[in-house]
Amino acid sequence: MNRIALHIPADHPAFEGHFPSRPIVPGVVLLALTQQALEAQLGQPMTGLASAKFLRPLAPGEAVLLAHTVTDTGVGFSLHLAADDTLVASGRFLRAPA
Repeated sequence: MNRIALHIPADHPAFEGHFPSRPIVPGVVLLALTQQALEAQLGQPMTGLASAKFLRPLAPGEAVLLAHTVTDTGVGFSLHLAADDTLVASGRFLRAPA
C-alpha cells in the first residue's frame, strides 16, 4: 500500500487558536491536506466528504502518513502516525465516477 507523507509545519497558523495551552491540528486542516494530496495523486477533484472519524489528536511536529483506496465513486483514506502507525483519522471522500 502506498503512503503519502503529509506535512503540517509546527508554525501553522491554526495552532495559535487550537488550543493555546495544548495545540493540536484541527480536523479541518487534516481533511484539507488529505483532500489536496489525494487530488494531486489521482489527478481528479474530490466532490464531497462522505464520512470522517478522528481517533487521536495530532500534535505539532508529529508526522502523519496518508493511505488510500480508490473505488468507483469514492476514495477511502486513513491517516497514521509515521512513528508507530497509530490510526489518527479515517474517512471517505466522494469523486466523480471513472
